[in-house]
Amino acid sequence: MLGVMIDCSRNAVMNIKAVKQFVDVLAKMGYDTLMLYTEDTYEVQHQPFFGYMRGRYSQEEIREIDAYCQLKGIELIPCIQTLAHMNCMFQWWNAYEDIRDYDDILLIDEEKTYQLIGDMFASISECFTSKKLHIGMDEAFMVGLGKYLSKHGYENRFDLINRHLHRVFEMADCYGFKPMIWSDMFYKLASENDDVEEIRKRSDLPDNITLVHWDYYSKNSRDYIDKFETHKLFDREIMFAGGAWTWKGFVPDNQLSIDTTHAAMNACKASGITNVIMTVWGDDGGECSRFGVLPSLFYAAQVFKGNEDLEKIKKEFKEIVRMDFDSFMTLDKMNELGSPYVEWDKSPSKYLFYNDLFTGIWDHKVSGFENTYYQELKQKLDVLEVTEEYQLFFDYVRSLCDVLSIKSELGVRTRKAYQSGNRLELQKLAKEDYCMVAQKIKNFYKIYQKWWMSENKPQGFDIQDIRFGGLLQRIESCGGRLLSYCNDEIESIPELDETILQGDHGVSWARIVTPNVISHII
Repeated sequence: MLGVMIDCSRNAVMNIKAVKQFVDVLAKMGYDTLMLYTEDTYEVQHQPFFGYMRGRYSQEEIREIDAYCQLKGIELIPCIQTLAHMNCMFQWWNAYEDIRDYDDILLIDEEKTYQLIGDMFASISECFTSKKLHIGMDEAFMVGLGKYLSKHGYENRFDLINRHLHRVFEMADCYGFKPMIWSDMFYKLASENDDVEEIRKRSDLPDNITLVHWDYYSKNSRDYIDKFETHKLFDREIMFAGGAWTWKGFVPDNQLSIDTTHAAMNACKASGITNVIMTVWGDDGGECSRFGVLPSLFYAAQVFKGNEDLEKIKKEFKEIVRMDFDSFMTLDKMNELGSPYVEWDKSPSKYLFYNDLFTGIWDHKVSGFENTYYQELKQKLDVLEVTEEYQLFFDYVRSLCDVLSIKSELGVRTRKAYQSGNRLELQKLAKEDYCMVAQKIKNFYKIYQKWWMSENKPQGFDIQDIRFGGLLQRIESCGGRLLSYCNDEIESIPELDETILQGDHGVSWARIVTPNVISHII
């Protein structure tokens, strides 16, 4: 198996037209499998609140995608969740609160939980041709520690998850499904135990289960090989899931994807792992186009087949995609600012865009070269030859560059002028630069919205409206307060009186825009 998994659960549900376009490219690249990762974004009979207002795929839409995939020689495999990652579903207390253990985790040993899972399987069986089924079960770290603990008392997490897996596996077997799971819960629980062999015996995993080991981070083949060896102790089929990085904000990271893929594919060959999928996640809102990682996906397919000649890969890529490989790679430069923007920062183009002009918790990174950097990068992007299929994607990246050519340093300039008592500079910033950056953001928004609607369903874009709208309102608010300060209408601007600390901070939108509370987790 050589497949791709597209995240359709983080607000960006890929529309039918775009899925077909993606399938066309994948087929030409040599892929034979596609998974649509859907936590609650698919229709489940008897569950009206499941995926409600989230752009869920109807059964008719899935049948249409399935049929198209078959025409192109690609197997469409359902990829769902049956334990954790159900946070959006749990918004509907009236429907699902009684089967919620803790946070986003289903309540094990509760019959209503298995009624829901039964409805999932019944619905899936009616619209997918494939009998392969990814049932998730990853990252359920707090399983058994919420409602389960209150009802039943403490139970060993390994035993709890294993019992749930067997129950779900038996249900899947009734429909003829051959399930696979993300392996991290079993692998981590095993690797934390001194006697891994004893854990393997205790787990007694279903015979036909496939363990999908995911790793999107390491550039060292040895890391993958060591983990494969631990997986082999379970004596079950192993699949590997690598990452084509689209979850760093508005732009992809093809170089990181290629570096990690190279190490992973070599490890797969050394370890006899022949089934591979490349994941295309959309963490924090699905902001980036999946087409942005076409170089990574083609590179993965070629290395999987044994070709590591980069020049040959680039040549064949252009024949398939009709665009230069390096044109796509140029997009990486949005986040390649060098020191002090180290790799763990992940997405300076995102946090510089959303960084608040007054609280500015990312201002400590700004060195004073950023505006020029993005001005020059925009000039490079302006001269790239882009085909019609990807024009909107490249257009919105160029427009983001245009915003960052002013926005990147604006908060630092504001604080410097305020703390030095330069009211003339503050007035100039408020009347000129603040207005200019607001207009550039509006321009960016128009292009970005047009791109989104071309690739995704409209549901989910409400979050982008809220983010862009909040940013624009905040710029207007800050500009107004600067003018009030300059006109002696207010005595001070308390946020600008504070010293910016060099603290580590999350790079999700909610963590970028404010250190204050936006919402509590359900």
